[in-house]
Amino acid sequence: MPTKEDLMIYAQALGKTYQVGDLKIEVLKDITLSIPKAKFIVICGPSGSGKTTLLNIIGGIDKPTSGKIFVAGQDLTVQDEDFLSDFRCNNVGFVFQSYNLVSTLTVAENVAFPMEWTRKPEQEIEKRVTELLETLGLQHRANHFPAQLSGGEQQRVAFARALANDPQLILADEPTGNLDTKNAQKITQVLQLLKERGKTVIVSTHEQQIRELADQVLCLEDGKLASKNE
Repeated sequence: MPTKEDLMIYAQALGKTYQVGDLKIEVLKDITLSIPKAKFIVICGPSGSGKTTLLNIIGGIDKPTSGKIFVAGQDLTVQDEDFLSDFRCNNVGFVFQSYNLVSTLTVAENVAFPMEWTRKPEQEIEKRVTELLETLGLQHRANHFPAQLSGGEQQRVAFARALANDPQLILADEPTGNLDTKNAQKITQVLQLLKERGKTVIVSTHEQQIRELADQVLCLEDGKLASKNE
């Protein structure tokens, strides 16, 4: 059994309810799970099963209505927004289905942005941007804007940005959802690389190729953890 020190994530009786007018919508129900460091986890489940909400809570973007969530040894349920934004910037890399790149920044500037936020030295930022763009085969796109890129290239830029501060935890929400087969394959290769480098990676996906990389598959159904496959 892994100890708490071996765990990247520990969630206990996690619940999330949204209030929409008079209506209460229960999105997550009584989720308890533990994810060791350096593991590749896939979250699957139908649309509306709570996958994105769970990722947002793990990443400190959202707070649970009930229960506890510990990430990298920190109880995120008791922290304020200032702590959480610092924590996210230093410990978590996010990749969204819709890329979420800043349209007015070049590729290099998008990747540099998280490092500027943490006030890293300029030379270090330049070196890291070059390194990441080379790793992801985007060096020839450094001075282009997101609108000049294909969907697959934009998603690789999103991965480069997520990796900028070298976080131990990568969260990817349907990262191949908007991509054709060829580009989806490239993103799968990026995920494979992260797995080899010992990152903790959690991906919500329906993509079979990505599922094959998983150390564990968590299935959400109607807000509950339906099954775990080692």
